[in-house]
Amino acid sequence: MAYLAPIHQPSSTRNALKLNFLAQDEECLVVAKSNRLEFYIQTSDGLSLAHSNAVYGFITILQKLRPASASTDHLFIGTDRFMYFTLSWDAENRRLRTETTYTDQASKTANESSSGDRCHIDPTGSFMTLEVYSGIVTVVPIAKKQRKEGDPEVGNLLEPIPTRIPELSVKDSAFLQIRTRERVERARIALLYEDTMKKSVNLKIRQITYSGGLGNDVGSVELDNVPCSLDDLDISASHLIPVSEPAYGLLVLSDENIKYYEYSTNTIISRNLQKATIWVAWEQIDNQRYVLADEYGRLFLLLLIITEQGKVSGWVIDEIGETSRASVLVYLGNGNVFIGSHQGDSQVVTIKPKAIDIIQTLPNIAPILDFTIMDMGNLSGEGQVNEFSSGQARLITGSGAYKDGSLRSVRSGVGLEDLGTLDQMENITSLFSLKTCPTSSLVDILVVSFVDETRVFQFSSDGDVEELEEFCGLDFQNGTLLASNAPNDRMLQVTRNVAQLTDIDSGMVSAEWRAPQDRSITAVASNDQYVVLADGGSHLVVLDIRSDDLRVKVGRDFESQIACVDLSASAPSFCTVGFWDSSAVSVLSVLDLDTIHTEHAAGDKVSVPRRTLLTNVLPNEDPTLFVALADGTVVTYSMNPTTGELSNKNSITLGSRQAELKALPRGDGLSSVFATCEHPSLIYGAEGRLVYSAITADKASCICTFNAEAYPDSIAVATPDDLKIAQVDEERSTHVRGLHVGENVRRIVHLPQTKVFAMGTVHRSLEDNVEVISSRVKIADEVMMDVIATYPLNDDEIIESICRCFLPDSEGKPQERFVVGTAYAENEDLDAVRGRIIVFEVTQDMTLFVVAEKSVKGACRCLATIDGHIVAALIKTVVIYAITYSTPSTPYLDKLASYRTSTAPIDLSIQQNLIAISDLMKSLSIVSYTAGTAGRPDTLTEVARHYQTAWSTAVATVDEDTYLQADAEGNLLVLKQNVNGVTVEDRRRLQVTSEMRLGEVVNKIRRIEVDVAPGATVFPRAFLATTEGGVYMFGVINPDYQDLLMRLQSQLAAHVQSPGNVPFGVYRGYGSAVREESEPFRFVDGELVEQFLDLEKSVQQEVVNGAGLAAQGRVAWMKEGGGGSGGGEDDVGMDVDGDKERALERRRTDEVRRIVEGLRRLR
Repeated sequence: MAYLAPIHQPSSTRNALKLNFLAQDEECLVVAKSNRLEFYIQTSDGLSLAHSNAVYGFITILQKLRPASASTDHLFIGTDRFMYFTLSWDAENRRLRTETTYTDQASKTANESSSGDRCHIDPTGSFMTLEVYSGIVTVVPIAKKQRKEGDPEVGNLLEPIPTRIPELSVKDSAFLQIRTRERVERARIALLYEDTMKKSVNLKIRQITYSGGLGNDVGSVELDNVPCSLDDLDISASHLIPVSEPAYGLLVLSDENIKYYEYSTNTIISRNLQKATIWVAWEQIDNQRYVLADEYGRLFLLLLIITEQGKVSGWVIDEIGETSRASVLVYLGNGNVFIGSHQGDSQVVTIKPKAIDIIQTLPNIAPILDFTIMDMGNLSGEGQVNEFSSGQARLITGSGAYKDGSLRSVRSGVGLEDLGTLDQMENITSLFSLKTCPTSSLVDILVVSFVDETRVFQFSSDGDVEELEEFCGLDFQNGTLLASNAPNDRMLQVTRNVAQLTDIDSGMVSAEWRAPQDRSITAVASNDQYVVLADGGSHLVVLDIRSDDLRVKVGRDFESQIACVDLSASAPSFCTVGFWDSSAVSVLSVLDLDTIHTEHAAGDKVSVPRRTLLTNVLPNEDPTLFVALADGTVVTYSMNPTTGELSNKNSITLGSRQAELKALPRGDGLSSVFATCEHPSLIYGAEGRLVYSAITADKASCICTFNAEAYPDSIAVATPDDLKIAQVDEERSTHVRGLHVGENVRRIVHLPQTKVFAMGTVHRSLEDNVEVISSRVKIADEVMMDVIATYPLNDDEIIESICRCFLPDSEGKPQERFVVGTAYAENEDLDAVRGRIIVFEVTQDMTLFVVAEKSVKGACRCLATIDGHIVAALIKTVVIYAITYSTPSTPYLDKLASYRTSTAPIDLSIQQNLIAISDLMKSLSIVSYTAGTAGRPDTLTEVARHYQTAWSTAVATVDEDTYLQADAEGNLLVLKQNVNGVTVEDRRRLQVTSEMRLGEVVNKIRRIEVDVAPGATVFPRAFLATTEGGVYMFGVINPDYQDLLMRLQSQLAAHVQSPGNVPFGVYRGYGSAVREESEPFRFVDGELVEQFLDLEKSVQQEVVNGAGLAAQGRVAWMKEGGGGSGGGEDDVGMDVDGDKERALERRRTDEVRRIVEGLRRLR
C-alpha cells in the first residue's frame, strides 16, 4: 500500500486575479498554484501572504463576481476535473466559505479545448461564458432581477447552458465593450479561431440571446452571427484585447503586427512590429495603456492614440524591460504589475518611463525538468538519504525554462542563516553568553569552553569582536561546565573542580565552593536561586547563589551514578536528575532533594538519560521535560509545576547518539528547544503539539543563545571547525537557494567523488530575429553551484539524458564518470546519425574530458547502468553497451544486447539484473539482462508487462518487484510483478496494487534508500518532481498500519471540507481518457492524513471513533507503544469519575496523533 506527502508545494503560477475578496475596501491578489489558492495583500514592502488554502483539483479558471447583497467579491473557480464553484470570505472565522457549487459539467463526447480553459463576464454583467470544450460555449446567465421570493439573488449565477458553435479551434475570445448610448441589450463575444481546412485565422462575432425557462427548465441560449469583415488574419494571431470607452474596439495581436478593429464602423488599422515576437499575456492599465508580455520575457507598454472624437488613430509600443516569462499579468495599481510565471520566478514590477524596477520576487522552481538528491549529513552519494536526515534531504533541481533556467537547492527544515564566522576553532565543548550590564536585556560576552581551557570574547554595539586576556576573575585555565549571570551583579562559573561567584565591577572572586579532593564535578545546572551539581558521580549538592557565599543548602548521596541534572525557572522548586545504572529520571525537591517522582525514560531499552531540560514550549500547558537518551532518542513528559508529577510520555528518535538540548526563548514566555546531534533539530510548539523539524545547519556541535545589540535574537553555533553567529527560524519551512543559469537545465546528476554536478543545458537566443537553439554539457561546484567547465555540443544537437556510472579504465578499475545521450534535429535521411552517446570524465583540474563516444541512429532518451555497462533507451530500442579498450588509450562502446520496445522508451529503472522500461504509450515492461557465458551473447528478455495503455512520463523501482509509474494525465500507479504466480501468464502480468490521481505531471522519480526501524509507519522509497514545481515523497506503508491509515483517510475525507465541497474521492480517483475511478485505490494522501493534527481534540476523538479504531482492541499499531507510560490497555488508568472506557479512547486518540506526527516529521 502506498503513501504520498508533499515536501515542496507547487509554485508555478498560471492564473491570478485582483479583487475585493478579504475586505470591502481593500483589494487583494489571488494566485492559483496548481491546487492551491494564495491570497496576497499589498503592503509597503510588497505583496504579503494573507491566506492560503488547498482545493481538490487543479485550478484552471479564476473569475470574480459581486452578488447584490455581498459586501465583497465572490471568487469563481474551475478545475481540471470540470468542477465549478464560487467562494466568499468568512471574515469572522478567517476561512473560505462555499457559496454555490456545480456538479460535473463534463461532456463525455466532446474534446477538451486545445488552447486552455477560458472564462469571461460580459460588460453588462448579464452572462458568464466558459470555454472548456472544442465547439462548445457554456453560457451561465447571471440573475438580474428577483421577481419573487425564492428566485436567485441578483448577481448570482443561474444554471449553465452549453451551446454549440461551428468554430472548433478557438485561439482566444473576449466580450466586446458596449457603447452605453446605443442601448444594446445583448452581449457580443468575439472569437478568434483557426479554420483548419483553409489554414487561416479569422474573427467571428456572436451575439448572445437568452430565453429564460419556466419551472425546472433552464432556458435556452442562441449565439447569433454578427457580420464582421476581419477574416484571413495572420496565422500567428493569438490574442484579442477589447478596447473600452471612448474608442470601443478590438486589438488583435499577431507575431508580426497588431491590428485594431472598430466594429461600429467596420474599420481596420494595421501596424507592423519593428521586430517579430510571440505574445503570451496582456493586461489593461487604463483606457489607453496596456502592458504586453512576450515569449522571451520582454515587457512592452502599448499606448493608444485617441482623437478628440474618441477614435483610435494609431498607437505607440515601447519595450520597457525584461522579466520572467509571464503566464499572467495583473495590474495592482500605482504603476505596479504582478507577473505570474510558470517558467521562472513570479515578480512585482513598477513601471517607469520606458523602464521597470523589479521590487519583489516570489520564488518558483517550476517546471522541474530533472533533479538529483544529496545527503546533507555526509554528502556520501546520490540517492542516499541518512536514516535521521529525512527533513534535511537536499534536492538539486533543474528548474525553469530557457532564460529563466536555474539550479535550485531545495531543503525542508528550519532555516539557519549565518551572520558571520568568529574564528577557526576546533574541539569546542560548550558555549555561554553573559552580559556585563546586569540590568540590560542584551548580552555582550561569549564564553567558549574547550576541554582544558576557556576563551572569552567581547562584542561591541556595532559588532566588533575582541578576545579578552582576562575577564571578571573567570578561570581561563580550565574548561567551563557552566557560566551565567548571578544575582547581586555577579557571575557564576563552574569548572571540573570549583564553583565560584565573581563580582562584575571589581573582577574579584566573592565566593567559591570546591569539590572534595578526590572528586570532580560531572554535571551542573542553575537558575536565579540555586546551582545544583553532581560531584564524585553519585553525590548531589544544592548551593544557594543568592547569599554572599556559596552556601550548601542540602546534599544527598545516591546509589546510582548521576548522568545529568537540570534546574529550570519553569518549576524552580524542583530539579530533574538522570541516572546511569537504572536509566531512570527523577524529579527532586530542591529544598531537601527528596524524590517526588521517577520515570524509566528508556522503557524496555538499555539506554541512559544523558541530558534533561525543562521548559515551557506549549502555550497554556504545563512545562515539558525533555530527556535525551544516549541512543539518540528524545523522550518528553508533561510536568506539573506544583506537584512535580510527570505524565504524557512520548518519544522520538533524532539520531544515533545523544542530543544536546538548549532552550531558545521565543519572546512570549515560551521557548523552542535546539537539539544538537549529527542532524540538528528544532523542537517547537504549534497548534497545541510539539513539532520536531530538522535544521538546515551542517555539523553543529553545540550552541547558546546570543541576543546581542549587533546580533539581536541570534545564537552562537560551534562546529568541529569554527564558531559562527547565526539566526534560526522559529519554525519549519522549505528553503530554496538558486543559481541562475539562463538556460534550460534539462538534465542533472550529482558526482559525489568529484564534488560536482553534471548537467545538460539548452540555450535559446535570437539572432537577427531568428531563434537559435544550442546545447551544452556543464559541471558546477556542489557547494556554491558555480559553473566551472563547459563542453558545447554540435549544431542542431540537443541534450536528452545523463547518468552517473562507474566504468572500467584501461586497467579494469572502476572510475566515476558520467554519460550523456543526445539527439539531432529531424533528418529525412534514414541512415543519418540521430544522436550520440558520450562518456565524460571530470579531470583533476576540473575540466571535461571525452573518454568515448558513439553515434546512434536514434535519439538517446534515457540512460542507466547495469553490471558496469551502459543501458541506453533509443527510439523503439533499449541497448546494452560495454566500454571496451582496443588499446589502453582507445576505448569504445561495444553493443552487447538489445530489446525492441512497443513505441518509444521514456524512462528506465534498474533493480539488480532487471530493467524497468517505461514506454511512451504502452505503460511498463520488465526486461531481464543475462550476461553471456561460454561464448554466448548477452541477452535481454521480457519477463513481465503491464497490459493497459498509459502515456508514461517516469518510473522508479520502489521495492522488490514493485514499480512506481507516472503518466501524462497526472496519475500515479504502483505495479507489482507476481513472481510466485501459478501460471506463466500470472508471472508475466504486472498488477496494479495502488493508484491515485496526483493532478500534476511528474517529470522525474528518484529512488531513495532510507534505513528505518522495522516498526516504522511508512518506509520512504522515492522523491517525485513535477512540472508545477511540486516535490513529493512516496513511501510504502507498513502492513501493520495499513488498515489504520486507510480508515483514518476515509474518516478525514468526510470531516475535512474542501472549498467547493468537492469529494476527496473524486479529486484523488484515477482519471484518464480510458477510465475514471471514484476514489484512490490503496493509496493514502499524506496531506489529508496530516490534517488530523489541525482538528480540535473533540473532532479528533470523533474521527478515531468513526474509523472504528477505538473498538479494535489491542491491534498491531497499539503494540508499538509510544504513548503514555508504555503500558497496554490495562494500564490506562481511571478518570476521576471512574470512566475507564473514555480514558482508553483518549489514549487511542493520543496514539493516532503520535503516529500522524511521525508521518509529518517524515517529510
